[in-house]
Formats: sequence, structure tokens, C-alpha cells
Amino acid sequence: MDLVFAQKNGKPIQPTEMARNYRNIVDLSGLPYIRFHDLRHTHTTLLLKQGVHPKVVSERLGHSTIGITMDTYTHVLPNMQKKLLSYLSNL
Repeated sequence: MDLVFAQKNGKPIQPTEMARNYRNIVDLSGLPYIRFHDLRHTHTTLLLKQGVHPKVVSERLGHSTIGITMDTYTHVLPNMQKKLLSYLSNL
């Protein structure tokens, strides 16, 4: 099994230990605390704002359909529409 996070002995890390380690890293960094799961949303939003195709983002997230991704991240789309209109007006 390939784990994203594991103990030094290779076994799965306990969620409470992961949360504690994450909190310590954030505290040491001086950055504002956000929930660990919010990193997923931040990553997704940044990808969409950078123009990564939503289908690619959806696959990366493991969503079963692109519709799930688009329904969840529609707040990112208005700026993407403005970019498109700007691009099209310059053709």
C-alpha cells in the first residue's frame, strides 16, 4: 500500500497524530492556521485559477464526475469567464 503519510516504520499514521504534526508545522511556519482539509480546497482553487482544465483537476481530486468538481468550485468561475472574454476580444 502506498501511503501519503506514514509512521517511520511504514505503518499508517493515526489521524490524531497527523493532526498534531500538522498543527505544529503550521505554528512553526507563522502562517495562519487552516484546517488540513482546506489545503485540498486551496490547491483546487489555485489550479482552476491558473487555467488547469477542470477535467484534469477533477481527476486529480478523485471525483467521479467533472460535475462534482464544477458544482463545488463554481466560485472560481466568474474570473475565468472574464479571462476568456478578454482573450476573445483580443483575437
